[in-house]
Amino acid sequence: MQPGYELPLYLLPFDHRNSYVKGMFGYTPPLTADQRAKVEDSKQLIYEGFLLAARDQHIDAAQAGVLVDEEYGAAILRDARQRGYVTAASVERSGSDEFHFEYGPDYVAHIESFDPAFAKVLVRYNPEDRDVAMNQRQAARLAELSRYCLKAGRPLMFELLVPATQAQLDSVRGDKNAYDLQLRPGLMMQAMRALQDAGVEPAVWKIEGLDQRADCAAVVDVARRDGRDKVSCIVLGRGADDAKVRHWLTTAASVPGFIGFAVGRTSFFDAVADFEAGRASRQEAAQRIASQYAGWVSIFERARRASA
Repeated sequence: MQPGYELPLYLLPFDHRNSYVKGMFGYTPPLTADQRAKVEDSKQLIYEGFLLAARDQHIDAAQAGVLVDEEYGAAILRDARQRGYVTAASVERSGSDEFHFEYGPDYVAHIESFDPAFAKVLVRYNPEDRDVAMNQRQAARLAELSRYCLKAGRPLMFELLVPATQAQLDSVRGDKNAYDLQLRPGLMMQAMRALQDAGVEPAVWKIEGLDQRADCAAVVDVARRDGRDKVSCIVLGRGADDAKVRHWLTTAASVPGFIGFAVGRTSFFDAVADFEAGRASRQEAAQRIASQYAGWVSIFERARRASA
């Protein structure tokens, strides 16, 4: 059976864990009970913003969704599923350069206890990394997860990050923008092919923003190669500024095969930070998150209609 997912998909991701608790609160795991409660409440605030946007903008529940972690967002995963929204649950261990299951061999039981629409993984995979053995270990674990997802009929969402090697950065004189524009698109496609050949079969590829429409189209071609005709892509925000995210969304939306987005930190980080610092009320922060998320939906849909 070939994987696939073709419905519009507008995700608000807030499954950040280690980077979030350190960046937002300055906490270092393991957290105290009070610290954990504070992190959980902040994620509830983000979810409140999502619910405001979905309600006020009449966003179809079959297209609107949240990506959140079990560690701090278990109640959110259950509530969103009960309300009929799309849910995606993180499977990967947070803060690790190499992909490991967050709950080890018990990962299936954890996924099935929440019954999310998607099992999601974040993976750092550079096909030119010197650590070939690490890439092979990652691919083997991911192929195991992929087999489970296909057997269970649960789509796999794959967030692919391609961190530059030192040699790659040196080749563009340390210019990270040049790496993103000149090298990363090709490396992403090389990584996708390698993972597919290793038996990893995502239904949706979660792709770092691409500046050129031709690169978006080429990525879709790789995602759908060899009969994978219903596999789709969504664009992620990378915590970039508003203008950059707008450009990535507009570019991706014009390409058949890109069905939506997952924009997280740009949507919620400043609003949550202002709430935690007392610069914004809870209602104000939630409304800001709602406006950002609804804005991304509007941008993507307008660009898609314009290109149709």
